[in-house]
Formats: sequence, structure tokens, C-alpha cells
Amino acid sequence: MDAFKSLRPLFAALCIVGLATFMAGCAAKSPVSEPVAEREQGGVPDDAEALDPEVIAAPVEEGELTQAEKAVLNARFGLLFDLEDHNNADVERYFNYFNHKARATMERWLERSQPHLPYVRRVFTQYGLPQDLVLLPFTESGYNVRAYSWAGAGGMWQFMKGTGRLYGLRSDWWIDERRDPYKSTDAAARHLRDLYDRFGDWYLALAAYNAGEGKISRALKLTDCDDFFELTANNHKLTGRAKLKPETKHYVPKFIAISKIFQNLDTLGYNPVSWDMEPEVVPVQVPGGTDLLALARAGGLTWKEFHEYNPAYRRQVSPPHMETTAYLPAAKADSMIAYLKDPGSRPYAGYTQYAVRSGDSWWRISNRFRVPVAVLKKVNNTNSDILRPGQLVMVPGNESGRVVASSPSEGTASSTRAIASRRGNYVVRSGDTLWSISRKFGTTVDTIKQSNGLRSNALKAGQRLYIPDNSGQATRQAVRDAEQTKAQLVRYKVRRGDNLTAIARKFGVTVADLRKWNSLNSRGTIYAGQDLKVYVH
Repeated sequence: MDAFKSLRPLFAALCIVGLATFMAGCAAKSPVSEPVAEREQGGVPDDAEALDPEVIAAPVEEGELTQAEKAVLNARFGLLFDLEDHNNADVERYFNYFNHKARATMERWLERSQPHLPYVRRVFTQYGLPQDLVLLPFTESGYNVRAYSWAGAGGMWQFMKGTGRLYGLRSDWWIDERRDPYKSTDAAARHLRDLYDRFGDWYLALAAYNAGEGKISRALKLTDCDDFFELTANNHKLTGRAKLKPETKHYVPKFIAISKIFQNLDTLGYNPVSWDMEPEVVPVQVPGGTDLLALARAGGLTWKEFHEYNPAYRRQVSPPHMETTAYLPAAKADSMIAYLKDPGSRPYAGYTQYAVRSGDSWWRISNRFRVPVAVLKKVNNTNSDILRPGQLVMVPGNESGRVVASSPSEGTASSTRAIASRRGNYVVRSGDTLWSISRKFGTTVDTIKQSNGLRSNALKAGQRLYIPDNSGQATRQAVRDAEQTKAQLVRYKVRRGDNLTAIARKFGVTVADLRKWNSLNSRGTIYAGQDLKVYVH
């Protein structure tokens, strides 16, 4: 029996190893049994950025401070900053670190904070919070709205998903509102207010913001302390999970050090922070399933520019099941709001149309485009598992502007080439070029390339090309289009009271032409200040 007891630890260890091996084997098989997109729903966005190393750096001994730096460290400045001052060795180390070794990083953080600081200060004033707390995102993320920690905290306020959800921040495959600088700031203000109400001390509230309310409450109870610095001095009395991590012990000293630097930028040789760089935006409610790329283009914005204003969106389509808030640059807001009132006025942009091939399934399309099956079905308004070759499936693009990492465009191009080969109605002859063929049939080089899935201008004798309707109405229209491009382009700014009929009469053109030239469908609306393209002879 004693011998058996002595083998128990070894037996238990073998069981654990066996279980781990079994689980690893199961995990290794998951790519086969589960679509990539389903496994990645809890992941971070494609454009996520890791926290700067300086955010989590521990304080270290550095060289001597200058006399000016010592004066700043030991003095009290600023009218807007009203937390009590504490000096200890860790504060001095962090003060030294961010002034010297990490100075370039501190300068980058200061520059990155400028668009956000005015709004954060305004919100914290509304909630009656100490103004020092506008500096907390330096400690959390270096004021980076795209930052994610190894533990999964996200945004410039570094909310964990659970805490963010408690304060109304949604995080899922479609959207991560922890990255919304406006909503997350309001959530952070309410969270900090609640922590102060719980502890009655701002330094303990800050420690709880970092480690969690429960962790700090238990540590205070076990050490019989009521002050942050007293608590950290008695941390050695705590054991196991009750012990404060070094990150939490250093959190408040780091915050105090950064606060001292911020209050004395001029004395310490930094460039002053501008409080006039807040972007002027118009918040609007966006209906579920809105084509965000088309919305961006309605304001003349690229997807990258739109996403700078709206980093919370993880796709180029808004969540189909809920309204969300989009922030539009004020100078472009009128045209973008006009699009929201009539989304049919522009073609799909944030979606890609995928033609189903023989052998395709929802599972295969999900893996190809890294979009969950449930999302694909929801976007395409179907519960059916049946797909037919040639059926068009709408696929939402992601926040980086790419629809799929494995380049679906190549797959789409090859599919187009196969269809064009079967429908080919022109055989390439020796000496032919795309230009000469386009001239022969009154179309354009781009039209021929797109219709045949061509990625270059190279042709081979005997190659079959599909020329869209090369003997009918399409060709005649192409000729008219080609002639029209030779006409003079006039930019007309719509005035109050204008309509398409009146503008068409003014220039001697048709309403249909105006709609075609400006990508307006039969329901497309115009608005005062809009620029219209008009071709006149």
C-alpha cells in the first residue's frame, strides 16, 4: 500500500500529461472540423496593435536627475490637477524612465493623445472626476485606441470584455466598442466613479481599475489596510492569488510620474500639447447591415480614412442585428447622411458578391472568406443549407479593407476566366491587342479585362474572349460612352431648390445621363452643395 501511495504523484502526473496530449490532439484537429472564422470570433481585429513595451515596463534604476527634474519631482504645479501628491522610490524611477530612456515613446504618446484629450477632459468634468484622470490612458495604453493586451484588454482604456459589457460596450465579430474613443471614455468615467464610491480613495480606485475590485477588496481585508501605499508595503503578508502583482504595485507610481511630467512639459523640454486638435465629428445612428464602405465613399473618404474616425467597426458592414453609432467628419456629413437616407443610391462596396461554384458549401465559403457561417446566412437572409452553382452570396469585408486573407480576388478572377472561356465570342488573332479589340467593338480595355478575369494585357493567338453583347445594344451604348468621354466635363454644384430635371434642361442633357454619370439609381437623391459631373459638347 505504501508503495502504491508513493506512485500516486507519478500516476497523477501521467494522467495530466495524457489529458493534455489528448486535448492537444483535439485542438490540432479543429481546423478540419470547424471553420476558421468560427474559431476566430473571439479574436482581436486584424489591425490590432500590441501594447508598447513601455506601458508594462517595470521601474529600474537610471542615472541622476537634473536639478530642474528634481525640482519638478518634488514640487506641485498645475491648477487642473488635484490628486494628492505622493513621492516614493518607484515614482522617481518612472519619472526618470519616461524622461530619459523612454522619452521618445513619451513624446509619441503625447502627440497621439491630442485628438482625444479635450473630449476626455470634457466628459470627466461632467462626471465630477479629478482632472488628473485624463492622463490614465497613458498608463493603460499610451492613448492607443487600437491597443490590445496579452490578456485581451482592448482600446485606449483597456477594458476587458466582461467589464466593458457591464458598461454597455459591445465586443463581437462585427464591432468592438472598447475601441470607440467616445463610448469607451464615457464607460471609463462611470467605472472610475463607481470604484471611488466603493473605496473612497482615488489611488485605491486606480489600483482596482488595474487589478479588479474584488482583488483589491480582499487584499485590504487580509492586510487590514486602508491606503494604497500601506497596502503595497504589506504585500509580503499576502500569499497565492491574494498577492498583488508587480504591475498593480507599480500602477499608481507610474500614473503619478506621468502626471508630474504632463504638468511640466515646458520645464522638462517637451513640446506643448495642443488642446485644439479634437476632430469635428457628427455622430449618427447607422441602421443594421449598412454598407460602411459605400457610406465612406459617399463622403469622398477612403476606407482607411473612415476607419480612423470609426475604429470600433471590425467589418465594412455594420452589425445587421442592431443600430450602431458612426462618427462622420463634419465637413462630409451632409453627403453621408444623404446616403443613409437612400442607401440604394450607391452600389454595394463593403460587400463582395461571390458566385457559388460546384462543390461549394457554407462551410467552405466561411473558411475561404473567414466569415462565420451564421454571419453569412444572416447577411444573405437565409436559413437554408443548400447552395446552387452561380448563386450570388454577399460577403462582408473586414476592417482592414481586405475581404479574405487568402486573396478571394484570385479565386473570383479564375472563376470569371472559366465562364468567359465558355461564353467566348471572339478568337484572338495574331497582332491583336486589348486596345485594338476594344476599338473594334466600341468598348473599353477595362471592360474586356473585367469580363474575362484578365490580370494583365497579354494575349495569345487563338485565345477566346468574351466581348459583352458585341453586336447589340451594349456595343452601341459603349460607342456612345466612348464618344461622351470626349465631351467637356463640367462640375456643377447643386443649389437649394435644384432637381435633376432642371439641371438636365440647363445643360441640354437627359436625366438618365445625369444619373449614369454620377452613379445615381432611379431612387438616388441630390442635395445642396453636392458636386455633379455633367458632360457637355
